[in-house]
Formats: sequence, C-alpha cells, structure tokens
Amino acid sequence: MLKALKAFLRPLTSEGIALAFSGGVDSMLLLAVLQKMSEEKPFPFIALTMKSVLQDEKEMKEAKQAAADLGVKSEFLTFNPFDLEAVRNNRRERCYFCKKAIFEKFVAYAKAQGLKYVLDGTNADDLKVYRPGRKALQELGIISPLAEVGLTKVDIRKLSAELGLKTASKPAVPCLATRFPYDTYLDDAALALVAKGETELKKMLPEVVDLRLRVHGNLARVEVAKENLSDVFVQYQEVVRVLKKLGFDFVTLDLEGFRSGSFDRAIEKDEK
Repeated sequence: MLKALKAFLRPLTSEGIALAFSGGVDSMLLLAVLQKMSEEKPFPFIALTMKSVLQDEKEMKEAKQAAADLGVKSEFLTFNPFDLEAVRNNRRERCYFCKKAIFEKFVAYAKAQGLKYVLDGTNADDLKVYRPGRKALQELGIISPLAEVGLTKVDIRKLSAELGLKTASKPAVPCLATRFPYDTYLDDAALALVAKGETELKKMLPEVVDLRLRVHGNLARVEVAKENLSDVFVQYQEVVRVLKKLGFDFVTLDLEGFRSGSFDRAIEKDEK
C-alpha cells in the first residue's frame, strides 16, 4: 500500500505540493508520507489548514502541532462560512459550496507560492457515500491520492499504525454543521453550543470513541456506538443535567446507535 501511494505521489513532487491538512487520520497519513519522501529527495511542500467556526478549536490546535512535530511548513488560512447562503441555511449542497470556497483559497495560495498541485485526503470509501463536496474538488482539479490508489479507511488506519502515527485510531471529526438537519439556520452560537456539548459529554464518557450530539431545535439527540449505550444509561442523569444546562429542553439517546453522517443517510434513503 505504501509503495503504491509513494509511486502515485512521486511524479507530483517536482512541481510542488500543497496538502489540505485537517489533522485527521487521512490527511495525517499523507502528511507523514510526503515528509518522508521529502527527506529522501527534497521538494517544495506545504500543509494548508482552513480555520473556521465549522471546526472545533481543539482540532485546529492538534493539526498545527502535528505539522510542527513532523517539521513540515504549515499555514492557516481563514474564512467565514456563513458568508455563503448554502452554509448559513445548511442546504443539502452545503458541502459543495463550502469545499469550493475553501479550496479556491488553497489553490490561490498554492499558485502564489509556486506550488502546482493541491492534494486532499479523500479516501476510497468517500467515493461510495453522499459527498457533494467531491464535485467542487473535481472542478478545481484537486488530487486525492488515497482515493486514486484505492485506499479505504481500514487501509489508512493500518498503514498509519505501521508508520507509528498517533492518528491511526483517531475517530473521524466531521464539520460541526453535520450535527444539524438540512435547511436549519446556522450561526456561531449554534455551532459553539454543539462543540461545547460534545466536549462535555466526551469528558463524562471517556470510554466512548464515536459520539455525536445531533440538534433538532430544542431537542438534543445523543449518538454513541451500540456497545456504548449502556455507558450513557449509567450516567443518564448527568447527561441530561449537562445538556439542559446548555439550554436544551429535551434530551434523547438514539437507540439505533452511532451512524456517521446520519442526516445524509436519511437523504440517501429518500432517494432510493
């Protein structure tokens, strides 16, 4: 797997690479592999991270530290996603408009630095699910090496573990807008509420790996893996207390368990 990935990346290195870097398991693998390749034969290379209210501040700090630990030059850009109507009102195509705005900035920055290629961490599994942002990446000519060589999330975690990367077992951390139903008005306060709620729940439930706080108006729906449902039940009174203190009137535990992109799954079901 590593050999195939390096073989794909090698022809790109001579003209310079800008990697869209979130600090997650996918982009971290690419960052580490590119860094190793640059040690073997130096080439122009930078990690670009977009900072906005859609990401938890903790994730941004971890991304910055990860790049620094590997000695990779990094740059943080910023933008206000709520300038986009599709994001502000959480439209079904939100991800397309958001990705396009972000990667247009990445492309412009890379061009100004004399770097020809912009890469991202899309993997082979992402090609099989609802990902409207993929269209924006294709329009802008963004290259997705992991998807191109057929690496799935399982492959990426395995390879990350072999390379000794701390992110090998890191849970996915999608943007905070995914915690709300489509066509819901979003603002800074709504996203901050979700981020705060999830932070508090994770402190309370450190053994729970996958946890989402989905928001339906004044109702909080907690998603955890089925094997962790009992962990929440044990502390249900504290869970209710914490979430009601944040302003929710109703608190529920989703008995179907954690489902990545559960609002997208509802769309996919409707379209079948």
